[in-house]
Amino acid sequence: MSDVLSQSEIDDLLQALSTGEVDVKEFEDETTEKKVKKYDFRRPDKFAKDQLRTLQIIHENFSRLLNTFLSGYLRTLIQIEVLSVEQLTYHEFSNSISDPAILGIIDFEPLNGQVIMDVSTDIAFSIIERVLGGNGKLPKQARNFTEIEITLLKRVLIKINKLLIECWENIIELNPSLEKIETNSQFAQIVSPNETIALITLSIKIGEVEGLINICIPHFVLEPIAPQLSTRLWFSSNNKEITNEEKDAIKVGLEKTFVNIKAVVGSTSISVGDFLNLQPGDVIPLDTKIHEDIRVIVGNQQKFLAKPGTKKKKVAIRISDFIVEGDDLNG
Repeated sequence: MSDVLSQSEIDDLLQALSTGEVDVKEFEDETTEKKVKKYDFRRPDKFAKDQLRTLQIIHENFSRLLNTFLSGYLRTLIQIEVLSVEQLTYHEFSNSISDPAILGIIDFEPLNGQVIMDVSTDIAFSIIERVLGGNGKLPKQARNFTEIEITLLKRVLIKINKLLIECWENIIELNPSLEKIETNSQFAQIVSPNETIALITLSIKIGEVEGLINICIPHFVLEPIAPQLSTRLWFSSNNKEITNEEKDAIKVGLEKTFVNIKAVVGSTSISVGDFLNLQPGDVIPLDTKIHEDIRVIVGNQQKFLAKPGTKKKKVAIRISDFIVEGDDLNG
């Protein structure tokens, strides 16, 4: 029987009840039947769904900050997103760790306890290769990390830890610090095997190399701030109005920001042979005429048109027009 009855089905049901074809007690038995939900006492649910949702929002912000940081630090295209946020036992997490591994043990001050940041070996080797000026390719054969490589990764993880401060600022003022890096999961037993943890899994792609970053947070670490891990509190704290002092601080910061600017007098193309045969006094015709404005590029966008000239015996330009929507030169 469907959840919603049509008018004809209702009439038939009333007719059957009046004639005695259907017993009312049958419906009473169905409504009084208790539904039993299975519960595994070996894996108690200590994180509410609302708390897991808040952890996902926090680490979505973390993934955006990490994307920006690594893109500039490694000078390549980075893609990062949150794959999942779930609660497991520490035993299940430790069994899934590869060997060798890069496990950053993080002290989550002022909270009691430690957090583990597990970086997949492919991503770790790609970061090392990029930091040393390479193209990010992986080693041909699987091997352990050297002491120098671990030291390089430690410097990167220290910088990544600082990003956590901004992500958690609406919940608590964190001061995380990287205690050490372990390459064997047996030496990274921060809690008992049956302890419930929140596991945040990030998917990361550096160039053509793909891998995962797992963040393991034990329940007892977050227990003191569990009431604050609410999406309602999160959005209410995010909706606060910006004060005039904050606006002034943002304005001052923007005014002190340096950007690259260049004036393009013109361009042309010549053959390699002509380029090799250039001599002092040769003239190269450009595609810009004398009376035309030259392009002014700010960052990677064309923002102004200008006239070339001199000022105090120095080359200068005078802005003649403003382009509202700059042309993206990378598009």
